[in-house]
Amino acid sequence: MKAKAYTAAGEARSAEVTLPDSVFDGTVNEHVLHQVVTALLAHRRQGTHSTRTRQESRGGGRKPWRQKGTGRARAGSTRSPLWRGGAVTFGPRPRDYAPQIPRQLKRLAIASALNARAASGDLVVVEPFGFDQPKTSRLADFLDAVGAEGNVLVLTDGVNREVYLSSRNIPGLMVLPWGEASAYDVLWADLVVVEESALETEGEEA
Repeated sequence: MKAKAYTAAGEARSAEVTLPDSVFDGTVNEHVLHQVVTALLAHRRQGTHSTRTRQESRGGGRKPWRQKGTGRARAGSTRSPLWRGGAVTFGPRPRDYAPQIPRQLKRLAIASALNARAASGDLVVVEPFGFDQPKTSRLADFLDAVGAEGNVLVLTDGVNREVYLSSRNIPGLMVLPWGEASAYDVLWADLVVVEESALETEGEEA
């Protein structure tokens, strides 16, 4: 697979860049994508919801009336779920919603997401930015030059502090090192920008 290439200033290069076959083999497994993205979204749920049980409700320790002779139904506590102000039957309790996803399945989902973006032409390659200091205007000018619209994901070759600091005031822009983006991050972005040196490292590892 090939992708469009740009300079750090946003100028289109004449030749397209060949993407490494170790990741970009053209395979898009939609079932795995759905499974992993659903798990990632479930992992974001706090799961701190809680309702009181009869043991946690204050009061209700004394029988409200005697067992027989009143003509009323038997009652042992005013904190029964049948009573107003009582406990909640089968109410939500704190829990962890995140299912366990195998590491290989996560890698397959990330590769599928990257292949989907590359196949649709929404993945471009840029030469190393080479920022010597944070500069938001330089990064904004680059995005304007490549015609970026909507959400943009920039994948740098390792941790790039200058590029990250330059992106914090640009809405809809996320900067992550190559290899740390999840499948959801790739699908969230309308355009994925990858530093060329990161792809070269991926090709050498393969």
